[in-house]
Amino acid sequence: MNLEVIVLGCGSSAGTPVIGCHCPTCSSDDTRNQRTRASTLISANGVNFLIDTGPDLRQQALRENIERVDAVLYTHPHSDHLNGIDDLRAYCYQQRGVVPLFGNAFTLDSIQQRFPYAFFPPSQYWDKPVLSANVVEQAFEFQGVKVTPIPVMHGTWPIYGYRIGNVAYITDVSAIPDSSRHLLQGLDLLLLDSLRRVPHPTHFSFEQAVVEAQRIGAQQTLLIHMTHELSYQDMAAALPDNIVPAYDGLRIVL
Repeated sequence: MNLEVIVLGCGSSAGTPVIGCHCPTCSSDDTRNQRTRASTLISANGVNFLIDTGPDLRQQALRENIERVDAVLYTHPHSDHLNGIDDLRAYCYQQRGVVPLFGNAFTLDSIQQRFPYAFFPPSQYWDKPVLSANVVEQAFEFQGVKVTPIPVMHGTWPIYGYRIGNVAYITDVSAIPDSSRHLLQGLDLLLLDSLRRVPHPTHFSFEQAVVEAQRIGAQQTLLIHMTHELSYQDMAAALPDNIVPAYDGLRIVL
């Protein structure tokens, strides 16, 4: 399988720089410390899977020249992973078609309640997103590509990570159940939540992420969903060679 991974955003809910903050990370001239909200595009054999639609989607898509989205994989319905959903209308308009959404029932129910207009039939103008909600509980195939949901916990919320080929994406995670660990074997690339240095009740901390990355044993791990408490330079200096901090715009071809 031909895979390309584009990190659209690797920031937490506030992004970096944080409004009104003048800490070293927020004031840094290193563009790798400028983080939009967490989202990634995985292109598998030419099929574009967007993971989450954060509020920076339009900016990310223009920056990375993302001209087609074939499906959206939702991890959970927090606003920093969802509220750019209206920008999918550009893809519906360009493609003159419905963009399918995939996720667990809890996530898709929330999306449909909060954005009901996005699930109406198209008008002749295609001036609104035209989406379909598809609840998945196990691996499925879309346009010839196998996608495997990975059940994980975000505090008390059961949410999804995803695996496509030998790439897995897990954000906003506080625990990986033993029943999901077999889905993470043999990875070439893992993108993993690493919120901050201080432990958090609903996210892996930097230290926890490193421990989990080593336990999972992917060939390479990218740390994502980071607050301004973590600077790229400090993390890179402290990490082993096969674990690195992600940055917005990072592209990896497998």
